[in-house]
Amino acid sequence: MKIWLIIKIVAGIVVAGIATFSGMMAYHVAVKPLGGVFAKIIPDAGAVLRETKEEDFSKMLELAEIPDFEPGDRAFQKAHELIALGKIREGREKLMAIINVFSSSPATPQARRIVSMMNLDEVLSSDFRTGKSSYKVKSGDSYFAIADRNETSLDMIMHLNNMMELKNLKVGDQLSLMPLNYRMVIEPSRNSVSLWEDAKFICDYPILSIQGGSPGPGKTVIATRRADLAGKVIQPTATGYRSTSKSITLKNPALQILPHGKDHEASKRGIFLKETDLEELFLLTRTGNAVEIRSAKK
Repeated sequence: MKIWLIIKIVAGIVVAGIATFSGMMAYHVAVKPLGGVFAKIIPDAGAVLRETKEEDFSKMLELAEIPDFEPGDRAFQKAHELIALGKIREGREKLMAIINVFSSSPATPQARRIVSMMNLDEVLSSDFRTGKSSYKVKSGDSYFAIADRNETSLDMIMHLNNMMELKNLKVGDQLSLMPLNYRMVIEPSRNSVSLWEDAKFICDYPILSIQGGSPGPGKTVIATRRADLAGKVIQPTATGYRSTSKSITLKNPALQILPHGKDHEASKRGIFLKETDLEELFLLTRTGNAVEIRSAKK
């Protein structure tokens, strides 16, 4: 009995020793080097472990597929979410960031269209007062003099004051006015005519065709704005002015912006826009506005 008891005790001590040694070895490898005999068995367990992890991580990077990431698309999705939640101002700011920062993004044309609609809803609304002023008619005033002094056009005066025709002025009449100091940018490479207020994008109109070759890059101004009816020039003060066909002529080069689909499209050199777009562009510009024509090269 004493012999078997001694054997059991010895066996227990051996098992306990093995378990202790195994635990210490695991601690030495995974947590902290213990030195002594353990350092002789595995000199730098941490280095071995780190090396293994680095190799595994390198393999993961090599095997990983890097997805296509288009910042403009991501920004457009965020803008769409903001607008859907009724956060119009934040959504417009996000769209403006796409236009200004990610100009070559596939999302940019759609961003320009949406911002155009949002901006023009405000600019052309008689209820939106930012940038607009009220003018009290004085003795000796005329529509032409008022438009000239306030850097606007008769067309915009008619629009803001809900006039189908220019009525006779009376002293004391109140007129809503808005200066038209937008800068026009023509980009044949993008098939685009856009308006800007300093560095702020306002709106964009697609070019449907260019006849006579793309104009060269440069800076010019709007020389004339013309309204025709049956081949005759019609003044804004004349009856029937609303039914006229509009066109804009630039100075040097003497390039015209004309409505698409008219008879003169095949015979005249110019840039052709959708007729309703040209009507709107005509309304938002005046003689003397700055124009920049950008390179036709993509």
